[in-house]
Amino acid sequence: MRNWDTRDESGTDRGCEWEKDWEDVQQVCRKLDIPCQMIDLSREYWNNVFEPSLQLWESGVTPNPDVWCNKEIKFGALLERLPLASSGNIWFATGHYTRKTWSNHSDGTPRPQLLRGLDPNKDQSYYLSSISEAGLRRALFPLGGLSKSKVRELAKDYQLPTAERPESMGICFVGEKSRFNRFVSSYIPPNPGPIVDKTTGRTIAEHHGLWNYTIGENARIAGMPMKMFVSQKDTSTNTIFVVPGTDNDLLYCQTLHVPHFSWIWKDSPPREIDTEAGLQARVMHRYRMVDVPCTIHRVQNSGELKIDFDRPEKSVSPGQVAALYDEAWCLGCGIIERTS
Repeated sequence: MRNWDTRDESGTDRGCEWEKDWEDVQQVCRKLDIPCQMIDLSREYWNNVFEPSLQLWESGVTPNPDVWCNKEIKFGALLERLPLASSGNIWFATGHYTRKTWSNHSDGTPRPQLLRGLDPNKDQSYYLSSISEAGLRRALFPLGGLSKSKVRELAKDYQLPTAERPESMGICFVGEKSRFNRFVSSYIPPNPGPIVDKTTGRTIAEHHGLWNYTIGENARIAGMPMKMFVSQKDTSTNTIFVVPGTDNDLLYCQTLHVPHFSWIWKDSPPREIDTEAGLQARVMHRYRMVDVPCTIHRVQNSGELKIDFDRPEKSVSPGQVAALYDEAWCLGCGIIERTS
């Protein structure tokens, strides 16, 4: 699957990471004597993932394009391109570190459940929390019960040419995070604005675009007696607010507001969300965090969820994905619109 066309960046395909990926795929398939085919989804990725992400970055929020890639591309456009067997019963295996099981619904119909991978250091259920039940129904996750070290061990045992290949890191179309600001700034024009110390109200620096800053991260402002951390981005005034120290109260929030939550089982969200006590669950608001306990209520006559942490949480960014869990079972996700 090819998602990114470097001709959009450089006018040439040379030196592009997809070429190395495709060569690796072909080498493995030759070793295993199985056929392979490339499907080019770069247009769909541009239209359905990259452009919407650019709009969100420009507006000042922090999206997670890799989550939407799974929904729109891997379990969306790619599945639509795969040939269906005559029975319509075709399986789709991916290398995500996550698991699936089946549960009988109240009417006796078996329904798929997305579960965490057994290796907590590699669990990728967060990235799959946006996929549909139909896509999950056809999915297989053969790595979900394995550790990364075990997968490498197996690859060496089978003498696969990718056994020592380094892990890919960062956003799929950017790569390492150190390149991010430069990459996004090549698509979005500068939009300078003030950086304000929230505790004093004093303007202490200027930024060149809200997308260059993430809530909770070091703002890297020279000449300050303490490190300053981003506490808020005001899109209406194009202002970055910062506070001194890593544990300032203004870096924490109590509540997430998610206006369009997408349950994997769309027709049967947990009944507790409409009760006074609410649904007791766990939430991840970014990848590679330990999920935290929370209480969820549905805002009356809407699809909006109000997610209250048991204890205030630090560094929560609007635009990121909030994924809900019942123990190891991932229930679905939605984009954080605001915090309070």
